[in-house]
Amino acid sequence: MTRTPQIRRLTPADAPQFREIRLEALQQAPEAFGSTFEQECSLSLVQFEEVLAKSDVFGAFRGTDLLGMAGYRTQAGPKMAHKGYLWGMYVRASARGTGIAKPLVEAVLAHARERVELVQLTVVKENERAQRLYRSCGFVAYGHEVHALKQNGRYYDEVLMAAALDPRN
Repeated sequence: MTRTPQIRRLTPADAPQFREIRLEALQQAPEAFGSTFEQECSLSLVQFEEVLAKSDVFGAFRGTDLLGMAGYRTQAGPKMAHKGYLWGMYVRASARGTGIAKPLVEAVLAHARERVELVQLTVVKENERAQRLYRSCGFVAYGHEVHALKQNGRYYDEVLMAAALDPRN
């Protein structure tokens, strides 16, 4: 039984579930994130509440289960404020292939469309599945960063992607 996921912005009240999925993401896909499990596991629940209070983080729910997340931020400074950044995208293994990821990215893009002209992201080069998802949402590759991340002595290259936003859509 596949139900349409409910996508909504997370609030500080969602901090326990956000902390759980964020730490899971950092453990299950350490190569995909700039942060580490070790950095974030010691953060208090209040600190996760603070992240949600000042960040735009979206969650994909089936019932009360938080199965995916994606963050958004607008770039800082007057010369870069026309650009946004999609960060922290993660879908739990049990929910992959169930139609949660695309509506989650689309929700971030809809949110961004009211704020910026362009959304950027980075994705590990080996993650073809994620690149296909992002292309299906209108992102195009515009660059390649060699040795972007280093995890356990191994380097990971990242593909730089961007989606130009039409404010009328």
